[in-house]
Amino acid sequence: MKYRDLPILREVEAKSLTSSDGVEIFYEVVGDGELTVMLANGLGGRLYSWGPLMEALGDGYRFISWDYRGLFESGAPERLRNLSIPDHADDLRAILDAEGVEQALLAGWSMGVQVSLEFTTRHPRRVLGLVLLNGTYGQVLGTAFQPLVPLPYVDIVLHEVIDLLRARPRLCARLGALATHPRLLEAEARLLSLVVRRPYAGSFYKRYVRDVFGGDHFSRYLRLFQELDAHSVYHLLPNIEAPALIVYGLLDILTPAYQSRQMVRRMPNAEGFRIGRASHFIVAEHPQQLADRVSDFVREIGAR
Repeated sequence: MKYRDLPILREVEAKSLTSSDGVEIFYEVVGDGELTVMLANGLGGRLYSWGPLMEALGDGYRFISWDYRGLFESGAPERLRNLSIPDHADDLRAILDAEGVEQALLAGWSMGVQVSLEFTTRHPRRVLGLVLLNGTYGQVLGTAFQPLVPLPYVDIVLHEVIDLLRARPRLCARLGALATHPRLLEAEARLLSLVVRRPYAGSFYKRYVRDVFGGDHFSRYLRLFQELDAHSVYHLLPNIEAPALIVYGLLDILTPAYQSRQMVRRMPNAEGFRIGRASHFIVAEHPQQLADRVSDFVREIGAR
């Protein structure tokens, strides 16, 4: 199955707005249910990333997702500094205002976890609850690719590598061509599908990689990684009172499981949901299991 074959993605309403600093923000709306779910994407992900989960959840929801500023259909700010996580949280608020939504369930994947947490610290009354997938509270370069324990100086090395790549567009282009080479990409996708036993996980992975490396956005991706590392709400986690479901996989090396457990420990109304054989792409790998738990979580919120 391919993502474009999912029925829920065949009826998408495309919209746009102008942010407070003049950046055009593209967003999409799916469904007409009573509960609005704001889908904060991962770095490189788009609405299709959520397709299996939306399909599994079914009716009763109104899903809204947007392209982050600087990526895909959204415009880019004049200053790179305006690619910060607080700027993305401001865009989230602007979309809620434009759609007349006073309170929503925030679902964030990867980078979207930081965007959702930042928004919650600023506008707690507008958050019905949080579903946080494969993410962390901030400073991602200090723990990325370190599944067991964080190692010293990794973040410094990664910053140097990113600076090097951003200064060499031709090298970035060559890396992009390598990452999207059809044979390599097909082999990686098949391996992922076999490991997680989900045929369409490979389809998602291929599209995700092509989105990240195949266009002219790669330099902005690299800058966004640095903004993710510069951002942290660790000190504010105890103040986040919204109910939170924190989902993580034991095979995730990009945002290791111990990061999720730290958030569960520090957030007063958070609970963890571990899926053992899951990587960073948990939505594609275990949509029904995830949808069942999210549905229960929504009922729990309604019963409070």
